[in-house]
Parts: sequence; C-alpha cells; structure tokens
Amino acid sequence: MGEGDEELGFIELVFDELPADEMLSRARAFYEQMDARRTTRHFSNREVPRELIELAIKTASTAPSGAHLQPWTFVAISNPEVKAQIREAAEAEERKTYSERMPEAWAEVLRPLGTDAVKEHITDAPWVIILFRQSKRLRDNEEWSPTYYSQESCGIAAGLFIAAIHNMGLTTLTHTPSPMGFLREILGRSDHEHAMLLMPVGFPADEAKVPNLDRKSLENISKFFE
Repeated sequence: MGEGDEELGFIELVFDELPADEMLSRARAFYEQMDARRTTRHFSNREVPRELIELAIKTASTAPSGAHLQPWTFVAISNPEVKAQIREAAEAEERKTYSERMPEAWAEVLRPLGTDAVKEHITDAPWVIILFRQSKRLRDNEEWSPTYYSQESCGIAAGLFIAAIHNMGLTTLTHTPSPMGFLREILGRSDHEHAMLLMPVGFPADEAKVPNLDRKSLENISKFFE
C-alpha cells in the first residue's frame, strides 16, 4: 500500500479465499435457502425480539452505496397505535388507487395475486419497517447537497434486509402504498427523506397462504458471453 493510500484512509482488504468445492457448496446452499423464500400477506402477531430487527437493519446497512453516503433510514415500529394509524392512512390511499388511479395493465397483473385495499398485515405483524431514502445530505459547511445513486443504493439495502429476515427464519412483505407521503408525516421524518418501502416483519400466520407462482428460469433472466 502506498503512502497516498494511507493519507486517504485506506486499509488492507481482508479476504479469505475458500476452496473451490466450498465455494460451490455455499453458493448452492444459499440459493436453495433463498429459493424457498416466499412473500405472504398473512402474519402472526407473535412477538419478535427487537435484537433480530436490529441485526437485519445492520445487515442491510452493509450494502454498497454511492460515495458511501448510506442514504437510508430504517424506521422500525412495534407500537400498536402507530401501526393502526399507518394502516388507516395506507388503506385510504389504496382505496383511491384501486378505484381511481390504477391502469388496467397494472390491475391485470395484480388480479392473480389477490391483492386489494385491505392491509391487515400492517397491524397483524409485530414489526413494521419503513425504509426511507435520503435525497440530500448536510455537508460539513452546513450546506445541503444531493446524495448520489440513492435509489439504487436503497434498493440494494432493501434486498439485503429481505435476505437477512428470511435467513433468520422470519418473513416479510414489500408493500408500496402510493403515494407514500403520509408515512413521512406520521413518523415525523424530514422533507429530504422519502418513504420507499413498507415491510411488515414477523412469523407467518398458521394458515398463511401464498400465490402459486413459478420463478423465471435462468435462461429467461440471463445472458452469458464466454
């Protein structure tokens, strides 16, 4: 490492290379675990320790981000009154969406999933996590400047959060009530924070159902040039 790297604050990369067979074994095991992941809207109200939610958020925050600005805030809610307030506001927006705003092309793909304006998962699940994207940052000179690639960065963090939740034996749902401005108001977030995802987290209900879906094959989602 050169002198210039030290001045910039670089440190040595810690990387332990694995044997080829262990790499393949790990890759297969993780794929099989994640292939079993399903999204459900039916949650149990069983308690989930706060520490598990904290660890999932910490895992999400290991995501790469533009200029390492980490432009996300995860707001975790277990308070029943706040969850009820969020559900009431979300359902009001969803009723407008389903009855007035939704184009037919969108409604067409939602029908097989059985979704509607009733969002009981918000109050049934023991935790609701709201991911806010930060569009600005406060610089050392007290001036506000934009963040960079915040949408992409928060998307990657959300994926890691979902994987962490599944890995620990819980389930979650990615809910995007639209518009989502009411979440900033209810939770008292700043104007530069924009709600991106609402994710209930918990155990599935005893009679939880999921749509009977198939994932696209590797051939349909990839192209290799070798």
